[in-house]
Amino acid sequence: MIWLTALNGEAFVLNAELIETIESRPDTTITLVNGRKYIVRESVEDVIQRVIEYKRKIFEKVSGV
Repeated sequence: MIWLTALNGEAFVLNAELIETIESRPDTTITLVNGRKYIVRESVEDVIQRVIEYKRKIFEKVSGV
C-alpha cells in the first residue's frame, strides 16, 4: 500500500499491487487492473519510487533481509 494525494489535497492509500499503468496527461493518472483511474498530485517518478519502496519492504519481510 502506498500513500498518495488526490487533486483535492486528500491523502489516501492505494494498493500498489493493482497498478497497471501510470501516465502523465499532464496530471498523473494511475489506472488499476480493474480499469479504475486515480488522478494524483505526485509525479509519475514519485509514484514509481513509492511502489519500489513498498516492494522493497515486502521483499525484505519475506526474505528476512
